[in-house]
Formats: sequence, C-alpha cells, structure tokens
Amino acid sequence: MAEARLILSLLPETLAVARLPAGSPLPGWIDWADPFVTVSRTSDEMSVVCLEARVPAETQAERGWRGFKVEGPLDFALTGILARLAAPLAEAGISIFAISTYDTDYLLVRTGDLDAAIAVLQRENTVRV
Repeated sequence: MAEARLILSLLPETLAVARLPAGSPLPGWIDWADPFVTVSRTSDEMSVVCLEARVPAETQAERGWRGFKVEGPLDFALTGILARLAAPLAEAGISIFAISTYDTDYLLVRTGDLDAAIAVLQRENTVRV
C-alpha cells in the first residue's frame, strides 16, 4: 500500500528559537496574535519559537529559521511523518527543528538551507511543497 502524499506549506515568516532559563515567566515580547508562536517549558529551560523580529537582541536565540507546515490535521495513529521528512534532509546535511501540535507537524530549517530543503523535499515522491 502506497503512503499518503504529504503536502507542505512554507510559512512566510522568519522565525527564531529562543532559550530562557528554567522557571522564567512568559516573556512580554511574545504576541499571541502573531501567526506562529509556540512555548515549551521543562525543568531545564523554556523554549520560545516566534517571529524573529519579536526576540530582543540580548535574548539567547538561534535566529533565521523558516518553517514548513505539514497540511493536516494528522491522525494520531499515523506513524513516521517526521521521519519521512527528516531522513532525506539529514542525508542532505540539512539540520531541522521539529515542532508538533495537536493537529500537525512543523519542520524548521535555517534560512540559508531553505532552497536546498525545498529541492530535497520536492524530490521525494510522497511530498509536495
């Protein structure tokens, strides 16, 4: 049985991945009205992914990311979605930052790797960008 074709949308925004110390309050520079914001908190850190322009210069962050959205919603019973995307990118030497939500997955790549990532993903017969 053939795998279902994945359809990816390229997010127009340039994003940043910021790291804040464990126990930090939500930073005031987060704007929940922005098109993409995600916050993860663990006992070790808080990570914020948001519009690059929102992150203050003094905040520890990796800037210059572009995101692909896997068009969904995806059923929780599906397996290997991220692997189907990550494996060919890894083989091409392209680093990723993956984010999953209730409905779907997002794959971030560095802006400098964007064209190469699109080419790799388009070569995959199960992916349309």
